[in-house]
Amino acid sequence: MDARKLALLLGAAGASAWLAVRAYRTITAYSFRDKNVLVTGGSRGLGLVLARQLVDVGARVAICARDEQEVERARQDLTGRGGTVLAIPCDLTDQRQVGEMVGRVRKELGPIDVLINNAGVIQVGPAETMTLDDYRQAMDTHYWACVYTILAVLPEMRERGAGRIVNVSSIGGKISMPHLLPYSASKFALVGLSEGLRAELMKDGIVVTTVCPGLMRTGSPRNASFKGKHRQEYAWFAISDALPVASTSAERAARQILGACRRGDAETILTLPAQLAVWFHGLFPGLTSDLLGVTNRLLPGPGGIGTAAVQGKDSESAAAPSVLTTLSDRAARRNNEIQPSEMS
Repeated sequence: MDARKLALLLGAAGASAWLAVRAYRTITAYSFRDKNVLVTGGSRGLGLVLARQLVDVGARVAICARDEQEVERARQDLTGRGGTVLAIPCDLTDQRQVGEMVGRVRKELGPIDVLINNAGVIQVGPAETMTLDDYRQAMDTHYWACVYTILAVLPEMRERGAGRIVNVSSIGGKISMPHLLPYSASKFALVGLSEGLRAELMKDGIVVTTVCPGLMRTGSPRNASFKGKHRQEYAWFAISDALPVASTSAERAARQILGACRRGDAETILTLPAQLAVWFHGLFPGLTSDLLGVTNRLLPGPGGIGTAAVQGKDSESAAAPSVLTTLSDRAARRNNEIQPSEMS
């Protein structure tokens, strides 16, 4: 048998084995019914949608976020669906508060079976406008907060020999995007943490899944921070986030994330454009960087409010909101991204 035929046979055998393993995982998928699931950043956006879907399949859900009123509105939303819900205000960048929050979940719901690290912040603007505090905030939220929650739940998961951890990173954790430098750098750190943990915790019966979503219609641009020429920054970001072909709905993204957790997938990249971008970057990293450099020239330059930060809802213009942001604006209303006082 020549080398070419052998390579084809080995490739076919490998593909068949992969399909068989995936089919087996689907058939024997993990059930969330009667499980205790902690969703960080569960008060709005993707986190709230994840919590809704978990409640709908019979999980007992704990959510946490910084804003007490926002957390309470999310609790009312979730209990209205008939679920068992615990909502706790918590600053996840404070390890003491994280420990207290996890202890309360354990006391009121029971041992945590599934941890979904979803909380995040977004700072948008050119590198010239980003300060050390921006990098620290991104690392504290996307990396250290995840370390704190994981270390808080690991002892009991190890003792039971079972547990699931989902770390929601981003396409920005695979490809560093212009005007999102602190965000991308911290999401890269989370990907490294998550991949290493999967290998280390497999022996303990704990399954870790890394999630890297592309653009999602969650309504989150309203609560992101924009710097420099903030109205222009908000316009391109909000429009990109709302495009129906390039982005996916929060509901579809949540279903895919929970499906990956059920199967125990190592990694899932959400949206076809994101998958293609990661594939292209893997083959042509230099060309990808050069193309992103060209893209960066098309984005707003420094100036405007400089290093100051303004939320998206305070950066509106004729371009956003507009017909181009309709899908994202609707998602913002559904997913607790808008304060009741802001409703028109």
